[in-house]
Amino acid sequence: MVITPVTIAFFIMAAFTLGGSLGVVTNRNLFHAALYLILALFGAAGLFVLLEAPFLAAVQVLIYVGAISVLIAITIMVTRRIMGVESANRQWPLSALVGLLLAATLGFVIMDRFAGKFPVAGVPDDSLTRLGMALVSYEGMEAYLVPFEVASVLLLAAMIGAIVVARK
Repeated sequence: MVITPVTIAFFIMAAFTLGGSLGVVTNRNLFHAALYLILALFGAAGLFVLLEAPFLAAVQVLIYVGAISVLIAITIMVTRRIMGVESANRQWPLSALVGLLLAATLGFVIMDRFAGKFPVAGVPDDSLTRLGMALVSYEGMEAYLVPFEVASVLLLAAMIGAIVVARK
């Protein structure tokens, strides 16, 4: 493997993503877990930049980091039980083992399937136009209008649920 600046940037962004994700699932403090979620989402946005998808990176930062994570953090802060300590989960060793086995299996499959292979073609110049057309098209194989609207309704439901929880 050749070490290039892109490779170094990839490992830094991957470390942000994995470290933030690990912080989310291992932290008992809900507010700190929300901050780790922001770190993980920033890492994912960095990975989008490395994949030459600046539009998706911008959407990741604006929607998930700027809106969803801030909404989660505000909801946590206004609820009464900000830092309540829950009882310890007795199933964590089994779930940690299953998670490690799953990660090892996925790593093995990815390394076996994609080791030493690089993308052949570059990113087309009209990729953003194609994404926009696929997003608003209502027929054909690239019809993403319905899934986009479903995701919008789910985010609206999450926001209403956060408001209801915050008011109680």
